[in-house]
Amino acid sequence: MKKYAAMIIAMICVMTLAGGCALLPFSEDNPLTKEQETAKISEEVQNSSEPDETEETEKTEKTEKKEKEDQEEDSSILDEAEKLAAMYDYDGAIQLLKEQPDYETNTGMQEAVTEYTKTKESCEEYPLEDITHVFFHILVKDPTKAFDGDYKADGYNQVMTTIKEFNKIMESMYEKGYVLVSLHDMATVNEDGTMSPGKIMLPPGKKPFVLSQDDVSYYHYMDGDGMASRLVLDEDGKVKAEYVEDDGSVSVGDYDLVPLLDSFVEKHPDFSYHGRKGTLAMTGYNGVLGYRTDIAYKTKENLSDDQREFLKDHPDFDYEEEVAQAKKVADAMKKNGWEFASHTWGHLNAETDSAEKLKTDNEKWESYVAPILGKTDMIFFAFGADIGSWEGYSDDNAKYAYYESRGYRYYCNVDSSQHWVQLTDSYLRQGRRNLDGYRMYYNPEMLADLFDAEEVFDSARPTPVPEM
Repeated sequence: MKKYAAMIIAMICVMTLAGGCALLPFSEDNPLTKEQETAKISEEVQNSSEPDETEETEKTEKTEKKEKEDQEEDSSILDEAEKLAAMYDYDGAIQLLKEQPDYETNTGMQEAVTEYTKTKESCEEYPLEDITHVFFHILVKDPTKAFDGDYKADGYNQVMTTIKEFNKIMESMYEKGYVLVSLHDMATVNEDGTMSPGKIMLPPGKKPFVLSQDDVSYYHYMDGDGMASRLVLDEDGKVKAEYVEDDGSVSVGDYDLVPLLDSFVEKHPDFSYHGRKGTLAMTGYNGVLGYRTDIAYKTKENLSDDQREFLKDHPDFDYEEEVAQAKKVADAMKKNGWEFASHTWGHLNAETDSAEKLKTDNEKWESYVAPILGKTDMIFFAFGADIGSWEGYSDDNAKYAYYESRGYRYYCNVDSSQHWVQLTDSYLRQGRRNLDGYRMYYNPEMLADLFDAEEVFDSARPTPVPEM
């Protein structure tokens, strides 16, 4: 400003000295008085300084904006690291923070790394043989429709679980310290095909468990029985369930196990080990995830009555589009911690059906289910059956030899014990516990390690639950 003032004074002095020179107009010829001329020049000089002041203001605003963005980015990264640590992935959380360019000067990140390192050092390896595995079928949204007294009601009452019951079970297991893990955490397949035990590290008091759900195909016979009709992606790309209301309208929400568990883990990330969710044991004869993807819907050959009725009611059915939509849902699920296992294509009894029949069935699974869900190395046998005794599988077991040749390494049956695990250098076997109406009604004491069956049991269920 001193510079500008000096310029003004100099110009005024020059004008004063040259006031009578013939080279300048006489006062009567000049439209501006000396005072006006001086004011004008002062204004012009003052205006010439404004861009510099504006520029300084803009620089300040940009600096403040950058600082705010940096703070938000740091906060976002810290939040992401906190979520990883909450899911017991301490190494992932630490690595994320240490690879940030400002880590060496960021005390918040450094303190978080110190905290995660300390928690990691307190973790203990959990015994694999003590890991339990629980499973469900499609959840009942409306008990009045599922338990309505028709020929399917007794079966639903025995093997299904209501949404109300499932929510209570998950809450109880969470409070007891249970944490979702995968069979792939329990054992890994080496490059030479042999199996090695996994190493699950958790803080004291935490207990890993495996969760699965069978028959997530939303079979035709379930239509109108108070259960979801298929899984879909909502506008945010989250997996939700469709439910057909009485008036034919379709609602989208947490109407089955997958979206319910997703929402629960979103609220309680420490319920999941490294982002694990559950495994869906899938057949294929009615399609997958509620989409009619089996080849019969395309060829219209060897149709069941239900399939024929479906195609009749949907004259504009597009098989290729159906497959594409199912794959989108499956891909989204896999990115969010879900896995898929074979339940045999036709829901076969692996104990009583022949090795040849099981082979033909698996070829269908690989042809019409795997392209949508992805190749799997897990098979969960239907009907609680198995392909061998508790003593273990042997090389002369034709059924095992076939499944092993197709890449299966994880085998699950149904067992009421708290935990049954068999790990060899060739496979992992595990028993699964059915958390359904039958088990809660007749054997509540067998579930006490998980929840109080009396508190969980839905009063909407007819009693007594029919015996098997």
